[in-house]
Amino acid sequence: MSTPKSLREAIPAGALLSRAEAQAIVERVVKMSRADSINVSLGTNYNTNVRFADNQMSTAGSVVDAGVAVQSSFGPKHAVVTTNDLSEESLRRCVQQSEVLARLAPDDPEAMPELEPQRYVDVNGYMDTTANIGAAERAQAALTALAPARKAGDIKAAGFLVAGAGCGALGNSKGMFAYHRSTSVNYTLTVRTTDGTGSGWAGADHPDWKQIDFEKVSTRAIDKARSSRNPAAVEPGRYTVILEPQAVGDLAQLISGYADARLADEGRSPFAKTGGGNKVGEKIVDSRVTLFSDPADAQLLAQPFDGEGLPIARQVWVENGMLKQLQYSRFWAKKQGKAPTGGTTSLKMEGGSASIDEMIRSTQRGILVTRLWYLREVDPRTILYTGLTRDGTFLIEEGRISRAIRNLRFNESPLFMLNNLEMLGAAERLAGTEAGGAVVMPAIKVRDFNFTSLSEAV
Repeated sequence: MSTPKSLREAIPAGALLSRAEAQAIVERVVKMSRADSINVSLGTNYNTNVRFADNQMSTAGSVVDAGVAVQSSFGPKHAVVTTNDLSEESLRRCVQQSEVLARLAPDDPEAMPELEPQRYVDVNGYMDTTANIGAAERAQAALTALAPARKAGDIKAAGFLVAGAGCGALGNSKGMFAYHRSTSVNYTLTVRTTDGTGSGWAGADHPDWKQIDFEKVSTRAIDKARSSRNPAAVEPGRYTVILEPQAVGDLAQLISGYADARLADEGRSPFAKTGGGNKVGEKIVDSRVTLFSDPADAQLLAQPFDGEGLPIARQVWVENGMLKQLQYSRFWAKKQGKAPTGGTTSLKMEGGSASIDEMIRSTQRGILVTRLWYLREVDPRTILYTGLTRDGTFLIEEGRISRAIRNLRFNESPLFMLNNLEMLGAAERLAGTEAGGAVVMPAIKVRDFNFTSLSEAV
Protein backbone atom coordinates (compact mmCIF):
# COMPACT_ATOMS: atom_id res chain seq x y z
CA MET A 1 0.00 0.00 0.00
CA SER A 2 1.47 3.34 -1.01
CA THR A 3 2.01 6.10 1.52
CA PRO A 4 0.01 9.31 0.95
CA LYS A 5 2.07 12.28 -0.16
CA SER A 6 1.00 14.34 2.88
CA LEU A 7 2.24 11.61 5.20
CA ARG A 8 5.61 11.42 3.46
CA GLU A 9 5.99 15.14 4.03
CA ALA A 10 5.05 14.85 7.73
CA ILE A 11 7.21 11.83 8.58
CA PRO A 12 10.73 11.48 7.14
CA ALA A 13 11.27 8.56 4.80
CA GLY A 14 12.11 5.39 6.72
CA ALA A 15 11.12 6.83 10.08
CA LEU A 16 8.18 4.46 10.42
CA LEU A 17 8.38 0.87 9.21
CA SER A 18 5.35 -0.59 7.50
CA ARG A 19 4.17 -4.05 8.50
CA ALA A 20 5.79 -5.55 5.41
CA GLU A 21 9.09 -3.76 6.05
CA ALA A 22 9.17 -4.84 9.69
CA GLN A 23 8.37 -8.44 8.80
CA ALA A 24 11.09 -8.46 6.13
CA ILE A 25 13.69 -7.36 8.72
CA VAL A 26 12.56 -10.06 11.15
CA GLU A 27 12.79 -12.72 8.46
CA ARG A 28 16.27 -11.55 7.44
CA VAL A 29 17.50 -11.72 11.02
CA VAL A 30 15.97 -15.15 11.58
CA LYS A 31 17.79 -16.48 8.50
CA MET A 32 21.10 -15.23 9.91
CA SER A 33 20.65 -17.26 13.09
CA ARG A 34 22.49 -20.46 14.00
CA ALA A 35 20.96 -20.67 17.46
CA ASP A 36 18.33 -23.16 18.61
CA SER A 37 15.84 -20.30 18.52
CA ILE A 38 15.83 -16.56 17.99
CA ASN A 39 13.49 -13.73 18.95
CA VAL A 40 13.56 -10.31 17.29
CA SER A 41 11.97 -7.14 18.68
CA LEU A 42 12.11 -3.92 16.68
CA GLY A 43 10.53 -0.53 16.55
CA THR A 44 10.87 2.84 14.87
CA ASN A 45 9.36 6.17 15.82
CA TYR A 46 9.20 9.82 14.90
CA ASN A 47 8.51 12.32 17.69
CA THR A 48 8.19 16.09 17.46
CA ASN A 49 8.01 18.48 20.38
CA VAL A 50 7.90 22.01 21.71
CA ARG A 51 8.98 23.00 25.21
CA PHE A 52 8.41 26.35 26.88
CA ALA A 53 9.16 27.97 30.24
CA ASP A 54 9.06 31.43 31.83
CA ASN A 55 6.48 32.40 29.18
CA GLN A 56 9.00 31.81 26.39
CA MET A 57 9.36 29.07 23.82
CA SER A 58 12.63 27.36 24.69
CA THR A 59 13.10 24.37 22.38
CA ALA A 60 11.48 22.71 19.42
CA GLY A 61 12.62 19.68 17.55
CA SER A 62 12.04 16.22 16.17
CA VAL A 63 13.64 12.87 16.81
CA VAL A 64 13.79 9.82 14.56
CA ASP A 65 14.86 6.63 16.28
CA ALA A 66 14.97 2.91 15.75
CA GLY A 67 15.77 -0.07 17.90
CA VAL A 68 16.31 -3.78 17.41
CA ALA A 69 16.78 -6.38 20.15
CA VAL A 70 17.95 -9.85 19.15
CA GLN A 71 17.66 -12.71 21.63
CA SER A 72 19.44 -15.94 20.76
CA SER A 73 18.84 -19.13 22.72
CA PHE A 74 20.66 -22.43 23.06
CA GLY A 75 18.40 -24.57 25.19
CA PRO A 76 17.91 -22.74 28.52
CA LYS A 77 20.76 -20.32 27.78
CA HIS A 78 19.94 -16.99 26.17
CA ALA A 79 21.30 -13.49 25.66
CA VAL A 80 20.12 -10.24 24.09
CA VAL A 81 22.05 -7.70 21.98
CA THR A 82 20.54 -4.41 20.83
CA THR A 83 21.28 -1.86 18.12
CA ASN A 84 19.66 1.18 16.52
CA ASP A 85 21.39 0.55 13.18
CA LEU A 86 19.13 -1.38 10.79
CA SER A 87 21.83 -2.03 8.18
CA GLU A 88 22.55 -5.60 7.10
CA GLU A 89 26.01 -5.51 8.65
CA SER A 90 24.73 -4.24 11.99
CA LEU A 91 21.94 -6.82 12.17
CA ARG A 92 24.35 -9.64 11.37
CA ARG A 93 26.76 -8.43 14.05
CA CYS A 94 23.88 -8.32 16.52
CA VAL A 95 22.96 -11.92 15.77
CA GLN A 96 26.55 -13.15 16.05
CA GLN A 97 27.21 -11.33 19.33
CA SER A 98 23.98 -12.58 20.88
CA GLU A 99 24.95 -16.14 19.98
CA VAL A 100 28.41 -15.77 21.53
CA LEU A 101 26.94 -14.35 24.73
CA ALA A 102 24.15 -16.92 24.88
CA ARG A 103 26.64 -19.81 24.88
CA LEU A 104 28.40 -18.16 27.84
CA ALA A 105 25.22 -17.44 29.79
CA PRO A 106 24.10 -19.58 32.76
CA ASP A 107 21.05 -21.78 32.34
CA ASP A 108 17.78 -19.97 32.93
CA PRO A 109 15.53 -22.32 34.94
CA GLU A 110 12.48 -20.30 33.85
CA ALA A 111 13.28 -20.15 30.13
CA MET A 112 10.25 -20.69 27.90
CA PRO A 113 10.12 -21.85 24.28
CA GLU A 114 9.34 -19.33 21.57
CA LEU A 115 5.67 -18.78 20.80
CA GLU A 116 3.98 -20.29 17.75
CA PRO A 117 2.08 -17.88 15.46
CA GLN A 118 -0.67 -16.03 17.36
CA ARG A 119 -3.88 -14.17 16.57
CA TYR A 120 -4.29 -10.55 17.71
CA VAL A 121 -7.23 -8.17 18.01
CA ASP A 122 -7.19 -5.35 15.48
CA VAL A 123 -6.50 -2.01 17.17
CA ASN A 124 -6.45 1.21 15.16
CA GLY A 125 -4.31 3.49 17.29
CA TYR A 126 -2.78 5.37 14.33
CA MET A 127 -4.28 8.73 13.37
CA ASP A 128 -3.24 10.72 10.30
CA THR A 129 -4.43 13.86 12.13
CA THR A 130 -1.50 13.37 14.51
CA ALA A 131 1.05 12.01 12.07
CA ASN A 132 0.56 14.97 9.75
CA ILE A 133 0.78 17.89 12.19
CA GLY A 134 3.62 20.32 11.68
CA ALA A 135 5.63 22.92 13.58
CA ALA A 136 3.01 25.64 13.08
CA GLU A 137 0.28 23.55 14.74
CA ARG A 138 2.52 22.69 17.67
CA ALA A 139 3.46 26.34 18.18
CA GLN A 140 -0.18 27.39 18.03
CA ALA A 141 -1.04 24.84 20.71
CA ALA A 142 1.71 26.21 22.96
CA LEU A 143 0.43 29.74 22.43
CA THR A 144 -2.88 28.80 24.10
CA ALA A 145 -0.86 29.00 27.33
CA LEU A 146 1.85 31.47 26.40
CA ALA A 147 -0.38 34.22 25.00
CA PRO A 148 -2.67 34.62 28.03
CA ALA A 149 0.26 34.21 30.44
CA ARG A 150 2.24 36.96 28.74
CA LYS A 151 -0.78 39.24 28.63
CA ALA A 152 -1.68 38.70 32.28
CA GLY A 153 1.74 39.49 33.69
CA ASP A 154 1.10 37.75 37.03
CA ILE A 155 1.72 34.15 35.95
CA LYS A 156 4.50 32.10 34.35
CA ALA A 157 3.76 29.10 32.13
CA ALA A 158 5.97 26.07 31.53
CA GLY A 159 4.90 23.14 29.40
CA PHE A 160 5.86 20.28 27.13
CA LEU A 161 4.02 19.10 24.05
CA VAL A 162 5.16 15.97 22.27
CA ALA A 163 3.44 14.32 19.32
CA GLY A 164 4.53 11.49 17.11
CA ALA A 165 4.07 8.14 15.47
CA GLY A 166 5.69 4.82 16.12
CA CYS A 167 5.54 1.15 15.37
CA GLY A 168 6.59 -1.99 17.19
CA ALA A 169 7.05 -5.52 15.90
CA LEU A 170 8.02 -8.92 17.27
CA GLY A 171 8.98 -12.10 15.48
CA ASN A 172 10.78 -15.38 16.04
CA SER A 173 12.12 -18.51 14.41
CA LYS A 174 8.79 -20.34 14.88
CA GLY A 175 6.96 -17.96 12.57
CA MET A 176 5.30 -15.77 15.19
CA PHE A 177 4.98 -12.16 14.03
CA ALA A 178 3.18 -9.22 15.65
CA TYR A 179 2.99 -5.62 14.46
CA HIS A 180 1.31 -2.50 15.80
CA ARG A 181 1.59 1.15 14.84
CA SER A 182 0.25 4.08 16.79
CA THR A 183 0.27 7.84 17.22
CA SER A 184 0.24 9.89 20.40
CA VAL A 185 -0.11 13.46 21.61
CA ASN A 186 0.82 14.39 25.17
CA TYR A 187 0.47 17.93 26.53
CA THR A 188 1.31 18.87 30.12
CA LEU A 189 1.35 22.38 31.55
CA THR A 190 2.36 23.92 34.87
CA VAL A 191 1.50 27.55 35.63
CA ARG A 192 2.97 29.41 38.61
CA THR A 193 1.98 32.81 39.98
CA THR A 194 4.76 35.39 40.02
CA ASP A 195 4.37 35.89 43.78
CA GLY A 196 5.51 32.28 44.22
CA THR A 197 2.46 31.13 46.17
CA GLY A 198 0.22 29.54 43.52
CA SER A 199 0.68 26.62 41.14
CA GLY A 200 -1.70 24.92 38.71
CA TRP A 201 -1.36 21.88 36.47
CA ALA A 202 -3.36 20.35 33.65
CA GLY A 203 -2.66 17.82 30.94
CA ALA A 204 -4.15 15.79 28.13
CA ASP A 205 -3.22 12.71 26.12
CA HIS A 206 -4.77 11.08 23.05
CA PRO A 207 -3.74 9.30 19.84
CA ASP A 208 -5.74 11.90 17.87
CA TRP A 209 -4.50 15.51 17.79
CA LYS A 210 -8.03 16.75 17.08
CA GLN A 211 -9.38 15.23 20.29
CA ILE A 212 -7.30 17.52 22.52
CA ASP A 213 -8.71 20.92 23.44
CA PHE A 214 -5.43 22.73 24.06
CA GLU A 215 -7.11 25.98 25.03
CA LYS A 216 -9.22 24.20 27.65
CA VAL A 217 -6.14 22.52 29.14
CA SER A 218 -4.25 25.82 29.29
CA THR A 219 -7.18 27.72 30.81
CA ARG A 220 -7.58 25.04 33.48
CA ALA A 221 -3.92 25.26 34.55
CA ILE A 222 -4.03 29.06 34.63
CA ASP A 223 -7.23 29.10 36.70
CA LYS A 224 -5.77 26.55 39.13
CA ALA A 225 -2.63 28.65 39.59
CA ARG A 226 -4.55 31.81 40.42
CA SER A 227 -7.00 29.99 42.69
CA SER A 228 -4.21 28.35 44.67
CA ARG A 229 -2.46 31.60 45.69
CA ASN A 230 -1.77 32.32 49.36
CA PRO A 231 -2.69 28.86 50.67
CA ALA A 232 -3.67 28.39 54.30
CA ALA A 233 -2.56 25.58 56.59
CA VAL A 234 -5.07 22.95 57.70
CA GLU A 235 -4.61 20.33 60.37
CA PRO A 236 -3.51 16.95 58.96
CA GLY A 237 -5.87 14.04 59.56
CA ARG A 238 -8.52 11.96 57.83
CA TYR A 239 -10.64 13.92 55.38
CA THR A 240 -13.35 13.42 52.82
CA VAL A 241 -11.40 13.96 49.62
CA ILE A 242 -12.33 14.60 46.00
CA LEU A 243 -9.53 13.40 43.74
CA GLU A 244 -9.47 14.55 40.15
CA PRO A 245 -8.79 11.80 37.54
CA GLN A 246 -5.02 12.41 37.48
CA ALA A 247 -4.80 12.02 41.26
CA VAL A 248 -6.91 8.86 41.15
CA GLY A 249 -4.63 7.41 38.50
CA ASP A 250 -1.50 8.29 40.46
CA LEU A 251 -2.66 5.84 43.14
CA ALA A 252 -5.06 3.40 41.45
CA GLN A 253 -2.73 2.39 38.63
CA LEU A 254 -0.35 1.01 41.26
CA ILE A 255 -2.73 -1.93 41.70
CA SER A 256 -1.70 -3.41 38.35
CA GLY A 257 1.91 -3.67 39.50
CA TYR A 258 0.88 -5.87 42.43
CA ALA A 259 -1.68 -8.04 40.60
CA ASP A 260 0.89 -10.71 39.73
CA ALA A 261 -0.20 -14.28 40.42
CA ARG A 262 3.26 -15.48 41.39
CA LEU A 263 3.65 -12.76 44.01
CA ALA A 264 0.29 -13.73 45.47
CA ASP A 265 0.88 -17.48 45.35
CA GLU A 266 4.23 -17.07 47.07
CA GLY A 267 2.74 -14.89 49.79
CA ARG A 268 4.42 -11.65 48.70
CA SER A 269 1.38 -9.67 47.61
CA PRO A 270 -1.66 -7.85 48.99
CA PHE A 271 -3.64 -10.51 47.12
CA ALA A 272 -2.00 -13.42 48.94
CA LYS A 273 -4.44 -15.47 51.00
CA THR A 274 -3.66 -16.36 54.61
CA GLY A 275 -2.63 -19.99 54.67
CA GLY A 276 -1.71 -20.07 50.98
CA GLY A 277 -3.22 -19.31 47.58
CA ASN A 278 -4.65 -16.00 46.41
CA LYS A 279 -7.75 -13.87 46.84
CA VAL A 280 -9.28 -14.35 43.39
CA GLY A 281 -13.05 -14.43 43.87
CA GLU A 282 -12.96 -12.31 47.02
CA LYS A 283 -14.30 -8.77 47.40
CA ILE A 284 -11.37 -6.35 47.79
CA VAL A 285 -12.86 -2.89 47.10
CA ASP A 286 -16.23 -1.11 46.76
CA SER A 287 -18.72 -2.93 44.52
CA ARG A 288 -18.83 0.04 42.11
CA VAL A 289 -15.19 -0.48 41.13
CA THR A 290 -14.31 -2.36 37.94
CA LEU A 291 -10.71 -2.33 36.63
CA PHE A 292 -9.83 -3.82 33.27
CA SER A 293 -7.37 -3.81 30.39
CA ASP A 294 -8.61 -3.73 26.81
CA PRO A 295 -6.38 -2.62 23.92
CA ALA A 296 -9.42 -2.11 21.69
CA ASP A 297 -11.29 0.15 24.13
CA ALA A 298 -11.93 3.51 22.44
CA GLN A 299 -10.29 5.42 25.31
CA LEU A 300 -7.24 3.13 25.48
CA LEU A 301 -6.26 1.98 21.95
CA ALA A 302 -3.20 0.13 23.22
CA GLN A 303 -0.80 -2.41 21.76
CA PRO A 304 -2.61 -5.79 21.51
CA PHE A 305 0.40 -7.94 22.45
CA ASP A 306 2.98 -7.95 25.21
CA GLY A 307 6.78 -8.03 25.05
CA GLU A 308 6.82 -11.75 24.29
CA GLY A 309 4.17 -11.55 21.57
CA LEU A 310 1.40 -13.00 23.74
CA PRO A 311 -2.01 -11.68 22.60
CA ILE A 312 -3.81 -9.24 24.87
CA ALA A 313 -7.57 -8.93 24.66
CA ARG A 314 -10.05 -7.58 27.21
CA GLN A 315 -9.07 -8.73 30.71
CA VAL A 316 -11.04 -7.79 33.82
CA TRP A 317 -8.92 -7.62 36.98
CA VAL A 318 -11.51 -6.28 39.43
CA GLU A 319 -15.21 -6.67 38.67
CA ASN A 320 -17.85 -5.03 40.86
CA GLY A 321 -15.32 -4.88 43.68
CA MET A 322 -14.27 -8.54 43.41
CA LEU A 323 -10.77 -9.67 42.44
CA LYS A 324 -11.56 -11.40 39.14
CA GLN A 325 -8.12 -12.57 38.05
CA LEU A 326 -4.38 -12.00 38.39
CA GLN A 327 -1.63 -11.70 35.80
CA TYR A 328 0.13 -14.92 34.85
CA SER A 329 3.46 -14.99 33.07
CA ARG A 330 3.99 -17.91 30.71
CA PHE A 331 6.33 -19.62 33.16
CA TRP A 332 4.05 -19.27 36.19
CA ALA A 333 0.94 -20.19 34.19
CA LYS A 334 2.57 -23.44 33.10
CA LYS A 335 3.71 -24.21 36.63
CA GLN A 336 0.24 -23.56 38.07
CA GLY A 337 -1.77 -25.09 35.23
CA LYS A 338 -3.32 -21.77 34.23
CA ALA A 339 -3.62 -19.79 31.01
CA PRO A 340 -1.05 -16.98 30.64
CA THR A 341 -2.54 -13.50 30.55
CA GLY A 342 0.31 -11.51 29.05
CA GLY A 343 1.61 -8.25 30.45
CA THR A 344 -0.90 -5.41 30.50
CA THR A 345 -0.47 -2.49 28.10
CA SER A 346 -3.43 -0.45 29.42
CA LEU A 347 -5.61 0.05 32.48
CA LYS A 348 -9.08 1.55 32.90
CA MET A 349 -11.47 2.06 35.78
CA GLU A 350 -15.09 2.30 34.81
CA GLY A 351 -16.57 5.63 35.79
CA GLY A 352 -19.90 6.97 36.99
CA SER A 353 -22.08 9.98 36.26
CA ALA A 354 -21.21 12.45 39.02
CA SER A 355 -19.44 15.69 38.08
CA ILE A 356 -16.74 17.23 40.26
CA ASP A 357 -19.09 20.16 40.92
CA GLU A 358 -21.72 17.71 42.21
CA MET A 359 -19.14 16.05 44.43
CA ILE A 360 -18.14 19.44 45.86
CA ARG A 361 -21.78 20.45 46.49
CA SER A 362 -22.35 17.19 48.37
CA THR A 363 -19.36 17.75 50.69
CA GLN A 364 -19.78 19.51 54.02
CA ARG A 365 -16.04 19.63 54.68
CA GLY A 366 -13.30 18.10 52.61
CA ILE A 367 -10.32 18.61 50.32
CA LEU A 368 -10.06 18.78 46.53
CA VAL A 369 -6.82 17.34 45.09
CA THR A 370 -5.54 18.05 41.57
CA ARG A 371 -2.74 15.47 41.45
CA LEU A 372 -0.18 13.58 43.55
CA TRP A 373 3.59 13.24 43.23
CA TYR A 374 6.74 11.80 44.77
CA LEU A 375 5.00 8.54 45.65
CA ARG A 376 7.07 6.01 47.57
CA GLU A 377 6.20 2.52 48.77
CA VAL A 378 5.65 2.04 52.51
CA ASP A 379 4.11 -1.46 52.74
CA PRO A 380 3.89 -3.77 49.69
CA ARG A 381 1.49 -6.12 51.50
CA THR A 382 -1.22 -3.43 51.49
CA ILE A 383 0.02 -1.20 48.61
CA LEU A 384 0.48 1.54 51.19
CA TYR A 385 2.26 4.57 49.70
CA THR A 386 3.30 7.97 50.91
CA GLY A 387 3.40 11.07 48.73
CA LEU A 388 2.34 14.70 48.39
CA THR A 389 -0.46 16.71 46.86
CA ARG A 390 0.59 19.19 44.18
CA ASP A 391 -0.46 22.05 41.88
CA GLY A 392 -3.83 22.93 43.33
CA THR A 393 -5.16 21.70 46.70
CA PHE A 394 -8.34 23.29 48.05
CA LEU A 395 -10.51 23.22 51.16
CA ILE A 396 -14.23 22.51 50.69
CA GLU A 397 -16.67 23.89 53.23
CA GLU A 398 -20.48 23.71 53.12
CA GLY A 399 -20.56 22.49 49.53
CA ARG A 400 -18.15 24.97 47.96
CA ILE A 401 -14.43 25.62 47.61
CA SER A 402 -13.62 28.06 50.39
CA ARG A 403 -9.89 28.60 49.87
CA ALA A 404 -6.56 27.23 48.73
CA ILE A 405 -4.61 25.20 51.28
CA ARG A 406 -0.99 24.17 51.64
CA ASN A 407 0.03 20.85 50.21
CA LEU A 408 -0.18 17.79 52.40
CA ARG A 409 1.70 14.52 52.77
CA PHE A 410 -0.47 11.41 52.74
CA ASN A 411 -0.12 7.75 53.71
CA GLU A 412 -2.71 5.85 51.72
CA SER A 413 -3.36 2.67 49.75
CA PRO A 414 -5.46 2.51 46.58
CA LEU A 415 -7.18 -0.49 48.16
CA PHE A 416 -8.14 1.52 51.27
CA MET A 417 -9.13 4.46 49.06
CA LEU A 418 -11.39 2.36 46.82
CA ASN A 419 -13.04 0.75 49.83
CA ASN A 420 -14.08 4.22 51.05
CA LEU A 421 -15.69 5.27 47.77
CA GLU A 422 -18.66 7.64 47.87
CA MET A 423 -19.03 9.02 44.31
CA LEU A 424 -17.65 8.28 40.82
CA GLY A 425 -17.17 10.68 37.93
CA ALA A 426 -16.67 10.11 34.20
CA ALA A 427 -13.50 8.26 33.19
CA GLU A 428 -10.80 10.28 31.39
CA ARG A 429 -7.53 9.37 29.69
CA LEU A 430 -4.59 10.57 31.79
CA ALA A 431 -1.67 12.68 30.61
CA GLY A 432 0.93 11.39 33.07
CA THR A 433 1.14 7.69 33.98
CA GLU A 434 3.54 5.15 35.43
CA ALA A 435 1.79 1.99 34.26
CA GLY A 436 3.70 1.76 31.00
CA GLY A 437 0.69 2.34 28.77
CA ALA A 438 -2.64 4.11 28.38
CA VAL A 439 -4.50 4.76 31.65
CA VAL A 440 -8.13 5.94 31.99
CA MET A 441 -9.53 6.92 35.39
CA PRO A 442 -12.55 8.79 36.81
CA ALA A 443 -12.66 11.49 39.45
CA ILE A 444 -13.80 10.04 42.78
CA LYS A 445 -15.03 11.17 46.17
CA VAL A 446 -13.77 9.09 49.11
CA ARG A 447 -13.94 9.34 52.88
CA ASP A 448 -11.17 9.02 55.48
CA PHE A 449 -8.24 9.80 53.18
CA ASN A 450 -5.21 9.91 55.46
CA PHE A 451 -3.12 13.10 55.47
CA THR A 452 -0.19 12.91 57.87
CA SER A 453 1.64 16.26 57.70
CA LEU A 454 1.92 19.62 55.97
CA SER A 455 4.36 20.44 53.17
CA GLU A 456 6.09 23.76 52.52
CA ALA A 457 6.30 23.07 48.79
CA VAL A 458 4.02 25.05 46.47
